[in-house]
Amino acid sequence: MAAASRPLEGARVVITRARDQAGDLISRLEGLGAEVIEFPTIEIRPAEDYRPLDAALTVLSTYDWLIFTSANGVRFFMERLDLRGRDLGSFRGLVCAIGPATRKAVEEVGLKVDLVPEEYVAESLVAAFAQHDLAGKRILLPRAAVARDLVPAELAKRGARIDVAEAYRTVVPRDTAERVREIFFTGRRPDWITITSSSTATNFVQAAGAAILDGVRVASIGPVTSATIRKHGIAVAVEASPYTIGGLVEAMARVASERQ
Repeated sequence: MAAASRPLEGARVVITRARDQAGDLISRLEGLGAEVIEFPTIEIRPAEDYRPLDAALTVLSTYDWLIFTSANGVRFFMERLDLRGRDLGSFRGLVCAIGPATRKAVEEVGLKVDLVPEEYVAESLVAAFAQHDLAGKRILLPRAAVARDLVPAELAKRGARIDVAEAYRTVVPRDTAERVREIFFTGRRPDWITITSSSTATNFVQAAGAAILDGVRVASIGPVTSATIRKHGIAVAVEASPYTIGGLVEAMARVASERQ
């Protein structure tokens, strides 16, 4: 196959995405010739306290909006709904999904997505609600235990009654330190590392330190993640646009092609 169609031929690329969500990224990178090294610095686990979400699910029919900011939020929301012996039949409100992957997850459970922001970040999600009257509207936001407060804070300013419920949490995998030694101190160093969330960036730095990425190109999923990466003193080589896995891989391929 011509080099132009495999611009990452021979490149060693570390991916930090959670293992059960890395399939699409792996296949795209390998299709461009990359040698993929899995190094998940984030692990998705159930919430520690489901009482707020359970309480919301008992009155699901009273919400005017459901907002999902990740496919994980959809997954754990549905798992909890099933566990409580309930379904989506009583919900008559509208649904907002932050991006295409989240939209796909929502549609796969049988819900219609009514609103998707132009860009897949919290600021754009807030802007997407500009044409909607939120005064007195009830909104349920099932999300990670630790997340930015911009969406609930800004929508509350618009008069919304918003309930934020922990649906899942993220932790650092137990074998992270061991994997650092294997990847960065054994054999040829990686050429690239992909960072797909602020959590993965922070967890990586806590496990390995920022200096270990000297000479390694960093590919970021979007501006919020890039800001976190730079906060740790690490340069961003490429940033996805759009802020998706596809956009991330395309940005890497473009830079690699330019260097050939």
